[in-house]
Amino acid sequence: MLRCCVRLMDLKGGKPKSALVLCMDVGFSMSNSEPGQEPPFEQAKKVIQKFVQRQVFAENKDEVGLVLFGTDGTKNRLAEGGQYENITVHRHLMMPDFELLEEIASEVQPGGQQADWLDALVVCMDLLKDETMGKKFERLNIVLLTDLNVQTSEDQLDIIIQNLKKAGITLQFFLPFPVDGEDRADGRGDGPGPSAGPGRPGKGLNRQQTQGLEMVKQIMTSLEEEEGLEEVYTFSDALEKLSIFKRIDRRPMAWPCQLTIGSSLTIRIVGYKAVTEEKVKKSWAIVEAQSHQRDDVKRETVYCLNDDNETEVQKDDTIQGFRYGSDIVPFSKVDEDQMKYKSDGKCFSVLGFTKQELIHRHQFMGTQVVKVFAPRDDEHAAVALSALIHALDSLKMAAIVRYAYDRRSNPQVGAAFPCIKEKYECLLYVQLPFMEDLRQFTFPVLENNKKFTPSESQLSAVDALIDSMMLVEKDEDGESVDILKVKHIPNPQFQRLFQA
Repeated sequence: MLRCCVRLMDLKGGKPKSALVLCMDVGFSMSNSEPGQEPPFEQAKKVIQKFVQRQVFAENKDEVGLVLFGTDGTKNRLAEGGQYENITVHRHLMMPDFELLEEIASEVQPGGQQADWLDALVVCMDLLKDETMGKKFERLNIVLLTDLNVQTSEDQLDIIIQNLKKAGITLQFFLPFPVDGEDRADGRGDGPGPSAGPGRPGKGLNRQQTQGLEMVKQIMTSLEEEEGLEEVYTFSDALEKLSIFKRIDRRPMAWPCQLTIGSSLTIRIVGYKAVTEEKVKKSWAIVEAQSHQRDDVKRETVYCLNDDNETEVQKDDTIQGFRYGSDIVPFSKVDEDQMKYKSDGKCFSVLGFTKQELIHRHQFMGTQVVKVFAPRDDEHAAVALSALIHALDSLKMAAIVRYAYDRRSNPQVGAAFPCIKEKYECLLYVQLPFMEDLRQFTFPVLENNKKFTPSESQLSAVDALIDSMMLVEKDEDGESVDILKVKHIPNPQFQRLFQA
């Protein structure tokens, strides 16, 4: 399911945009449930709400549409001669926004009719074909959420499958029950399987659902052979995965520079930020409380003398001043410019080399780690940089470098460590402290008092506590496996912000 969530829910912002249609069943059977159980309609609605929330905060250019079937009315361009009735195109393809979230919350309500989910699928295919014509999309996808509890005609099933393949449309199903009828250890099941299906809870799937499930299997295996069934999920598993907001994908920004060693050796390099602190995007705007319009709020700053009349002073007639004791020392723009450090521009200059063991982990500073590669089109630079990387690795050494991002940046001192992987090799740059950055603390010596010496039972208790909290475990081959995966740990600050 994790692979599914990445494919469906984690569309890349740096790549060509994708078009996706959410197709939700709102027919009256979706509101049926046992007492104390949440109806499939509410689960499906939560799924699309959470998905749209993720897309809004992902800040990408993907377009999302919404089609509802089982509605009391009909609104689609294929509805003629009594066909494709009770199917409503609620939202045409466009970038998701807060307005769509509000519409889902207030306007998507259970319908009093039933509609063929295959007809709804055809409407979605037509919507994608019509509204992506002349545009470039990386991927076309339809997500269908239903309980399959409706009479479905399979006369056109083969034609629908052929048209899906021809148009390059991928398909995913979300159901209230698992497709294989088994309770899965990974949480993809909603219960003991089809024996607890939503059509007739506790009595198994009804005939319509059984027929619909076979048609789903036929469609998905025809599109993606055996892997097609991996694209059929349950509502509960989707809600669990979607409860964590995805990170915003950033397009890597190349930093071209020259690695210099002394005055005669220069290697062309390109740096990329591998790790950097992600800041919360503060895009909130102050608006007038009644009109909710930003233009109705005007800001005005006035400078006044600290006298009885509060005499107004023009901004051009003010300069900065710093308090020194009881006096205020004026500090003009000219003084500020003269005090600034004059940089020579971007720089990645090797000052020397040292053993890696002499650079301690607690000395790492800054908010980023930079991976340094040779440019793709420069074979000479690749050979030279590779030689340097392998030499540093074999000698267990690191390069101490002077780093400056550009002319406006203050220089840093840092360490460049060799990094050799199966598919690539590079230098890893980490900032190191200057003398002023170090903090020295003096603490009193701990007294050798037998009263505070721990007993054997206390030591054993602490050892057991540490063992129980170890984030490293052994696999079947006895190899140590790190179970702390930073790439899977979301920042709770971002999660709280997005959930608000």
